[in-house]
Order: sequence, then structure tokens, then C-alpha cells
Amino acid sequence: QVQLVESGGGLVQAGGSLRLSCAASERTVSRYTMGWFRQVPGREREFVAAILWSGINTYYGGSAKGRFTVSRDSAKITVLQMNSLKPEDTAVYYCAACQQCDTYSYWGAYKYWGQGTQVTVSS
Repeated sequence: QVQLVESGGGLVQAGGSLRLSCAASERTVSRYTMGWFRQVPGREREFVAAILWSGINTYYGGSAKGRFTVSRDSAKITVLQMNSLKPEDTAVYYCAACQQCDTYSYWGAYKYWGQGTQVTVSS
């Protein structure tokens, strides 16, 4: 059973940056696709970014393109660097892992989830 723990959320002013980390309990996630999603109350979980097990292929949701960067710091740590933050980026951010994803952008494809970390961007 893979456990994921996010950290790095907090309060930041618009235009600022935050670095979210996702720590996995197992090194086996180095062979998994790692995804980042976010959610606000009353809305569906939104795809933010994903990185394949190779660490080379990355994908971004429309709101993240050009501002966010996903990377693997190590076999067990995945990072989401968020720059030029906007108030509409305010949400709970989750990391997730899937061993064989049919699609990296759909939350239902991911088997393992962290508990989430709150990101609040003030205007």
C-alpha cells in the first residue's frame, strides 16, 4: 500500500510562488505516473500536472501551463513548483500515483492519493 504525503501549501500573495512536495512511502513509485490535482468545494477535482515514471514526459492542465512545473526530486519525492500564482489557484492540492494509467489527466485513473494540502492565494 503506497502512502503519499503532501507538504508546502500555505498562504501567498498573487504573483508569488509555492513549492509543493509529495513524499511516497515506497520507492516503487519511481515506476509510477505521479499526478497533481486540485479541488475547491462544490467542484470536480481538476487535473494540474503529471509526470511519467521516466521523469522526462510531463503534462499540464490548461490553468497550469507556463506557470507550474512538475518534477521528480528523487525516487520518492515529486515536486510541483507553482509560480505567478493567482487567486483562482486557491484550492486543496492533491498528489496521486498510478502504476498503469489509462489516462494521466483523469482523477479516476489514480489508485493512491495523499491527504491534500491547502493553497490560498490572496489578491
